[in-house]
Amino acid sequence: MAFEKISVIGLDLAKNVFQLHAVDESGDVIIRRQLRRNQLLQFFEQLPRCLVGMEACSTSHYWARELGRLGFEVKLMPPAYVKPYVKRGKNDAADAEAICEAVTRPTMRFVPVKSSERQALLMQHKTRDLLVRQRTALINALRGHLAEFGIITSQGRLGLRAAIEALSAAQEFLPEPSWQPFEHIRKQLEELTHKIAELDRIILRWCRNEAAARRLMTIPGVGFLTAAAIAASVGDATEFKSGRQFAAWLGLTPRQNSSGGKERLGRISKQGDRTIRRLLVVGATAVVRRARLDAASFPWIARLLDRKPAKLVSVAIANKTARIAWAILRRRENYRFATA
Repeated sequence: MAFEKISVIGLDLAKNVFQLHAVDESGDVIIRRQLRRNQLLQFFEQLPRCLVGMEACSTSHYWARELGRLGFEVKLMPPAYVKPYVKRGKNDAADAEAICEAVTRPTMRFVPVKSSERQALLMQHKTRDLLVRQRTALINALRGHLAEFGIITSQGRLGLRAAIEALSAAQEFLPEPSWQPFEHIRKQLEELTHKIAELDRIILRWCRNEAAARRLMTIPGVGFLTAAAIAASVGDATEFKSGRQFAAWLGLTPRQNSSGGKERLGRISKQGDRTIRRLLVVGATAVVRRARLDAASFPWIARLLDRKPAKLVSVAIANKTARIAWAILRRRENYRFATA
């Protein structure tokens, strides 16, 4: 049968309808068809084991694991790297054809397939971020509603405590229709705070039992949240050739617009994992704050602060921290602090 000649398959993922494009060793098209979700694995069981390319998107890691169990070699690619191979007229068939061509390129960069355990660990961080955003929205709503009745409070944790105290003190002076909405906001804030604290305890417990996370926490500016996110996202540090490549994967390297032998470096690219990048910058900001109070312990940061703005220094420290984290994961040793 013609199926026996298949050497490369491009699979365009979707929610219900998948597009498949298969070619032989010479590039001739063997299959071009649509498959429903419940037909996909049954159809692949009939095919010879070969290379399968997919875009790294929603559900891609799940399907990569399922096809890998069937014996296929599955490679995931960033969608931005596949887009240039679309000839014209974007549709599912054109996307599948582009994926089939892109996966065979020798210079293509691939996304490692995550295990279900690593995805579950990252889900804890995403859920925590969701709850934090919801809590922030409730705090802003509480402060905004109180301001409508002349009660002004500051921002931050102390401001929230002052807002709750002011709400309790002004309960009898507020109009009766506002009592219930304010109570709903207060109870929701309390519930979200407990849920976030519970997730923090779960993540911290995992960090204490994970050797890689414990080593990462020896780096200044890296707490248990950052260490857990890096350890869960980077299964094998050898996937990156250097610390700079790891920092570029996190979007912490400058965006280039160089030409004619002249280098033009702009702001950081902000590509890659947004969560880890944000945690690294927040941790670096804490290091900058500490360096301002104890310049003798961080002389190179103090010298940098004399010449550059604090936010720029924070991003530079985050970049350096990412490179140190890569080296620690690769060498499997603790951070050795140096003041020079």
